[in-house]
Amino acid sequence: MGLRAGLAVFARRRDELLRVAHTRDVRHALGDLARWCRAKGVPCEESSDAELDRLAESSHHEGLWMVARPRRWLSTRELADALLRHGSAGTTGAVALDRVRNPYNVGAIVRSAAFFAVDAVLLGAPAPHPGLPPIAVRVAEGGAEHLQLARTTDLADTLARLRARGVRIVGADGKAKTASAGFGFGRPAVLVLGSEREGLGERVRAQCDAVVAVRGGGAVESLNVAVAAGVLVAEMMVR
Repeated sequence: MGLRAGLAVFARRRDELLRVAHTRDVRHALGDLARWCRAKGVPCEESSDAELDRLAESSHHEGLWMVARPRRWLSTRELADALLRHGSAGTTGAVALDRVRNPYNVGAIVRSAAFFAVDAVLLGAPAPHPGLPPIAVRVAEGGAEHLQLARTTDLADTLARLRARGVRIVGADGKAKTASAGFGFGRPAVLVLGSEREGLGERVRAQCDAVVAVRGGGAVESLNVAVAAGVLVAEMMVR
């Protein structure tokens, strides 16, 4: 789970918590959480590192493990409604991931999206439905709790539906002719990032109103997708 990620769940949707376990080392950071659990009858137990390793199926839990009810995923219609509803404020945007598989990259992108006040993240991957892996939640450092989430097994179709509602779709490709610096993303907008190896799929690219690239000095060909996402999200939202 991760300490910050777990505390964010407690801060944002505590009524959905079902069970908590933690090590002695983080007990001092969990005072409010432990008291709330006692008051609500939610199991909250101090456990060994080995027991948390077993529960989390990983040693990278940072001393806190939780079980909560599953997050609710937005439908395409709800995502479009949310973007259009907030679009008049001039800050509305979402990030869509086209087959980005590495959970560390997904988590870093979610963290950047939350930092720059993006409204939602749309996960696109082949069936079964893509989810947000626990590793990504931990790497996001609580960012996942500040975003609305949507998912699709046909990203191109979902983007087409968003475009039909008036949402602008902007893809990212390191070889695109248009530079991202100074680019007018428009509002509401969805920034689409392609997979680590293949980039944007052809059908997804066909739904983009524009495709932009982060310009570099030329010493290396491209940025890691999570690093590129941080640059692009900043350029989209901080204007």
